Amino acid sequence: MEGRSRRRILLFCIAAALLLAAVVLVYAHLFGPAGSDATQMSFIVSPSETTSDIVERLKQQGLIKSEFAFRIAYLSDLEGRQARPGGYELKATMDVWTLASTLAQSPYLSWVTIPPGLRKEQIADLLAQDLSWTDAEKEEWVATDTAPSPDYVEGVYYPDTYLIPSDEPPIDVAQQLRDRFAQVFAPYAAQAAKENIPWPKVLTIASLIEREAAGPDMKLIAGIIWNRLDDNMKLQLDASLQYIKGNEETGWWPVPQSADKYLDSPFNTYQHVGLPPHPIAEPSLAAIDAVLNPQETSCIFYLHDPSGQIHCSKTYSGQVANVNKYLK
Repeated sequence: MEGRSRRRILLFCIAAALLLAAVVLVYAHLFGPAGSDATQMSFIVSPSETTSDIVERLKQQGLIKSEFAFRIAYLSDLEGRQARPGGYELKATMDVWTLASTLAQSPYLSWVTIPPGLRKEQIADLLAQDLSWTDAEKEEWVATDTAPSPDYVEGVYYPDTYLIPSDEPPIDVAQQLRDRFAQVFAPYAAQAAKENIPWPKVLTIASLIEREAAGPDMKLIAGIIWNRLDDNMKLQLDASLQYIKGNEETGWWPVPQSADKYLDSPFNTYQHVGLPPHPIAEPSLAAIDAVLNPQETSCIFYLHDPSGQIHCSKTYSGQVANVNKYLK
């Protein structure tokens, strides 16, 4: 009897050991590292990707063995959140828990989208937010001057989506945006040179159009601005007043008031004939194209009604009539 009991205990221990070994093997297969290659690789999460997309690519790139196991770790670590878009450094030797934990952290490469029409300080706000900059780094970017001349201190940071290292110095970020600008606008710079139009002049007009236009009317506004410049008239553009008054506390593009037309500033196009000293915002490709390919028009005045529709006139009396008709 005693021998039989011992045998049963031994068999039970063996079965338990085998079961434990099986559990360990299954766990290792599902939750363990996908491989032995310790080479670090970049894993880029795009802004449009879903959790399913991320899991599928991890499996395709040999970083996980089981999509099911990774989902358990992923949802546990991120607590229902989505991994931040950006670039992560992963290895096949990481288990699913380490992978999930890494994806729950801030990425070492961050996506930054810069829309057109922003001034340098607004771009600094975006960069500081997406790259987790300190106040000192943000101020350094605003103060950074990689421009070859005063003509290029604003309006030369190409509006686009960038993948930027979180630890990249502000001055290098500024240069990256400027280099992208030079690359994209090279054909237009060549066209401007062929037509004997100074490139800084093109950029400054384009920046004004970017702030003044409602989209499809860029070429018409470009034609009107060229008409006023050719006639040696004051441009009288509200966007220039906004640039003068803009600040972080009250907003970078405040609604202009009548008194603002008398502000003492070289950027005040109500007080000075010609263009401001340099661009006031980042122009889009469409704005640059409008400057070099303006719509032919005899208008020298324009306004936008409350719906954004543009109305132009050849005379001041026509402008007054449009004001009374559309804005009062």
